[in-house]
Amino acid sequence: MDRLLQIETFIAVAEHASFSEAARELKVTPAMIGRRIDSLEKRLRVKLLHRSTRHMSLTEDGRQYVQQCKKILTDLNKMEDGVIDRRNDISGRLLVTAPASFGAKHVAVHAPGFLKKYPHVAISFHLTDQLTTLTRDRSDLAIRIGRVTEPDCVAIRLASGRRVVSGSPAYFARYGIPQTPNDLARHRCLTFNMNGERRPWQFIHKGKTMSVQVDGPLDCNDGNLLHQWTLEGLGLQWRSLWEISDDLAAGRLVTALDDFVSPESGVTAVYPLNRYVPERVRQFINHLRAIYRQKSYWTPRSS
Repeated sequence: MDRLLQIETFIAVAEHASFSEAARELKVTPAMIGRRIDSLEKRLRVKLLHRSTRHMSLTEDGRQYVQQCKKILTDLNKMEDGVIDRRNDISGRLLVTAPASFGAKHVAVHAPGFLKKYPHVAISFHLTDQLTTLTRDRSDLAIRIGRVTEPDCVAIRLASGRRVVSGSPAYFARYGIPQTPNDLARHRCLTFNMNGERRPWQFIHKGKTMSVQVDGPLDCNDGNLLHQWTLEGLGLQWRSLWEISDDLAAGRLVTALDDFVSPESGVTAVYPLNRYVPERVRQFINHLRAIYRQKSYWTPRSS
């Protein structure tokens, strides 16, 4: 059996602690994953995994071996990508993950312009509002909104931004306009939930940060749906200005609590720290940064 294939399989199993998740990533059956691990352990004559029906963990030999395997793959990728880059022919597939709404409106939309400059590059986008990691997704690049918490990553700021509370004119006419964050307790707030947990809304006033747990009739993990409900007058939303700027300019939405700014929620490009960064990744970051730095880019466009 191909040694490199065994190494890739073992890394996937170690990272997911699951044969089924590793199989899903590598697009094979869990049984195939099991056979590869068995063959690897037989070839090395060492036990790499503690396995039971409910739990899986690395042995001490397994922990040491997986680190060595990751270094081997990193070095191999460096070698291959370095050869490509030295040809001055930027090519290969770029795997990019980003939040669903922002990714569609401000990341993937700029791919055609990038491909005109670099026609030998192909780009795959994974746009989701679910919490993901570069390791789990095997992505080359992630675009994040807000604070970056991933360890062992390089974060490059692309743009700055803030969140605001907004609602439709019809909503404010019916329910009134909140004057302080504490007034939100009496309002219908449409909240984003992450794995079943609703995020509190945060504000800064006179140098102090306030975290307000709001409530309302609807919540979901889809930002576009929250925005649509807000336009329909079903409640208030706490969203980034880039998401609602056009609706503000057109009068479809109105902001509230403008004296209570939110903590900065910047746009950041993130890639793994200990992995060779192909030139296609660097150039796509530069491509987005150049677009975002145009003063007219974030200007609301009424319709």
